[in-house]
Amino acid sequence: MEVIEDGHCFVCGPNNEQGLRANFEIDRENRRAVCRIAVPAGFQGWRQVVHGGILATLLDEACIYACRGTGDHFVTAELNVRYRKPVPVETAMTVSAEVVERKRRLLTVRARLEIGGELHAEADSRVFAVS
Repeated sequence: MEVIEDGHCFVCGPNNEQGLRANFEIDRENRRAVCRIAVPAGFQGWRQVVHGGILATLLDEACIYACRGTGDHFVTAELNVRYRKPVPVETAMTVSAEVVERKRRLLTVRARLEIGGELHAEADSRVFAVS
């Protein structure tokens, strides 16, 4: 499978006008990634609450970026999300992830979404290294 980055990713693509344009910082040494973002009201589910699918998408993207500390191209094989508290729209949050294990081309990653240091959602992911 060929993976081509074209700047139009819904989460991080700078060229996607409808996207979130999240900017993840990668810590290659510790195989971690972090992003600070406030999700616009246009991505709500219930009134003034970020849609759960958007939160899952952010956690998924964080997992992929954490893996980028070990290579370039990855795809999600499995994602298990646990929602702890509602996330208000337009509220600053931190989304982070770290690789906890690598076995050949399969990586296990944990992600967290926090507001003011308080956990609102978390995920465990298995990510496949494409190249």
